[in-house]
Amino acid sequence: MSLKIFSQRLRAILRVVAVLAAVVAAALLSSPRTVRSHEIPARVTVLVFLRAEGQRLTALARVPLEALRDLELPLRGGSTEFLDFGRLGNQIDDGARIWIRDALGIEENGRAVRSGRVVATRVSLQSDRAFEQFDTAVESFGAPALTDSVDLYWKQAMVDIQMEWDITSDASQIAVRPEFARLGVSTQTVLRFATGGGGGPERVLQFTGNPGLVELDPSWLQSARQFVVSGFKHILDGIDHVLFLLCLVIPVRRVRALIAVVTAFTLAHSLTLGAAAFGWAPNALWFPPLIELCIAASIVYMALENIFSPDSADRRWRMAFAFGLVHGFGFSFLLRETLQFAGPNLLTALFSFNVGVELGQILIVALAAPFLAWAYSRVSSAKVGTIVLSSLIAHTAWHWMTERWTALSAYPLSLPAWGPETALSLMRISLVFLVAFAVAWAFSAAYARFSRADASAGGEHTPPVGV
Repeated sequence: MSLKIFSQRLRAILRVVAVLAAVVAAALLSSPRTVRSHEIPARVTVLVFLRAEGQRLTALARVPLEALRDLELPLRGGSTEFLDFGRLGNQIDDGARIWIRDALGIEENGRAVRSGRVVATRVSLQSDRAFEQFDTAVESFGAPALTDSVDLYWKQAMVDIQMEWDITSDASQIAVRPEFARLGVSTQTVLRFATGGGGGPERVLQFTGNPGLVELDPSWLQSARQFVVSGFKHILDGIDHVLFLLCLVIPVRRVRALIAVVTAFTLAHSLTLGAAAFGWAPNALWFPPLIELCIAASIVYMALENIFSPDSADRRWRMAFAFGLVHGFGFSFLLRETLQFAGPNLLTALFSFNVGVELGQILIVALAAPFLAWAYSRVSSAKVGTIVLSSLIAHTAWHWMTERWTALSAYPLSLPAWGPETALSLMRISLVFLVAFAVAWAFSAAYARFSRADASAGGEHTPPVGV
């Protein structure tokens, strides 16, 4: 075979191979594809409407499609990642049941309601504004479904879900247990509930993660129980508040002095906690990190006073009162986030939260005081034990100070523009400090009178703490 004939045959074979490759590529590009949604989204926002009417509780939810994981989502042919609406089938219904309906627990009058049913689902655009109101959200489920004429990237799609539960009456006490935290790394839920069959006022709740059982229209007793527990947990979980209390009681030897210190701290933080709960505290972004810095500084100061001046009983209750004003603002940051769950029982929630905090403080002092008395009896002297413990606490709090100073430095500090709102804020803050001064003066007079009466009765020989 000549070289010319071989070359012609090789070119013919290559042309056939090229044609076959083009046909296969075209078939692959034009064939439908699927994508498996399995990655956990970083941020997910869930919108929920709840409406009790007659013997039916209706829930409308809107979530990102990518939050309904482990679904085989069909995509159109080609290199695009647009949803193929014609092949979605029951994928959305299945995802709605698994990820949303099963994660929304309903209780009526303290009893769990059987699992609800998914009535309808639809895929919507992020720009769709139907979920701004309950009525428009309901109407949107009757609108025509999206078709392939809409190019919708699957990670930008939203899923609207309509669910129903059978209840006894719309006048019942309804509670929900939303567990949407698994939808994303950070999941925020905005829940709107209308009482009185939709004719009553609408309550808006906003929370992150799983908030536990949420009473949608709580009684005063339910609010009291919830906020007592919340305050009790907060004081025990807040290690900085615990260390400050320990600094207060470490050098105290007498029950009378211990009662004075704890009472002064309680009165002070109750004042600022109440003021902040009613919106009298500054709302600037730098205020919370400033308070956290001051709390760390208060621990350092009290620890150093324990080391260098542990016997200043009169000054100790005064410092406990002064720093208690700061710690009250710290308590208020948590209360401000959870006060929305109190419903109309704001005063009850505030009082109950404070009761919970006091119970936690009593528990800490009741455990710490006798333990310190026992520990001091095992070392060379109480002074040595006070110095060692205070030094360890001061070291920890100093590191908190440096970290919180760095956090505070990230916020620009600027004076607010003068106006009626600024003047009103200054008046409120001045009133808080005026009331605090009056309370401190009254407590000082009572403490002095009690000290004189105790001394005249031989109270200087009262037993030490823990004996």
